[in-house]
Amino acid sequence: MTRWLDASEEQVWRDFLQVQRRLEVSTGQQLAASGLSTSDFAVLVVLSDVPEGRRRAFELGRELQWEKSRLSHHLTRMQRRGLVLREDCGSDRRGAYIALTDVGRTALEAAAPGHVEHVRSRVFDVLSASQVEALGEICTALLASLPPSPPPAPAQECCSPDE
Repeated sequence: MTRWLDASEEQVWRDFLQVQRRLEVSTGQQLAASGLSTSDFAVLVVLSDVPEGRRRAFELGRELQWEKSRLSHHLTRMQRRGLVLREDCGSDRRGAYIALTDVGRTALEAAAPGHVEHVRSRVFDVLSASQVEALGEICTALLASLPPSPPPAPAQECCSPDE
């Protein structure tokens, strides 16, 4: 038997979807002003989160939860713009590292202040401290109910940064 949403639940769900869409659009517009797409920014952030600034392509895809073809096409576009670099993996001819370039790091560092201000002004500045706390609890509960992201792949010996 289908458990239909009542009118109140349906309105909350629709509002949630509308908030999600509007945040995606406004964030995309804000980042575009700095020359990056939301996808560019996501890739650069993931790469900047590791000290060496590079990850195996498959690890990057898992982290972003992107399909292989989407990742490949997007990385090709980013590489043409000098934001990332593909590095061969010496012991795995099928594998590659994706490395953050100086151009990519500079683009990320230039975009980050405006992005943070945008997030702050669109989300955190309009919520009270108790609402932010509640939002955190809501996100935790929702994430716990969803299938987990794929686990990181086991570390593989591939090649040293000097190869």
